[in-house]
Formats: sequence, structure tokens, C-alpha cells
Amino acid sequence: MMDPVFDTEFEKEIRYYLDLNLVDNTISGWGLDLREKLVTAVLKPNQHRIFITKGQYNKLVQKASEIRKK
Repeated sequence: MMDPVFDTEFEKEIRYYLDLNLVDNTISGWGLDLREKLVTAVLKPNQHRIFITKGQYNKLVQKASEIRKK
């Protein structure tokens, strides 16, 4: 079992995001990763990344999962 302090510190470093395609006005992807990895991420020129809260991310994943089940 992990130390609760470590879990909290690790959680603080996670960022949730949406990648937007600015040409098509669509969402090209979403995900989560450690902040230090996202700093070096290279997006396509037509993409823009928006960071969202954990709650917003969880709602998005839940809704996408519900739609895919249909």
C-alpha cells in the first residue's frame, strides 16, 4: 500500500486536458499526464491544448463511455 502523503503529492502533479483542432472546431483528443511530461509535449500547429479540472475530465470520460456502450 502506498503512503497517503505520496498519493497526494503525485495527484498534485497530474494535469487533465483537451486537445482541440482549431481548423475543424473539434476535440482531437483528451487525456491526463504528469505536468513535467506535458511541458515537453509537441502539438500540431492546428491544435491547442486546454487544461481542465479532474471533475470535468471524469464527466467527459463517463459521458464518452456511456455513448460508446449504445
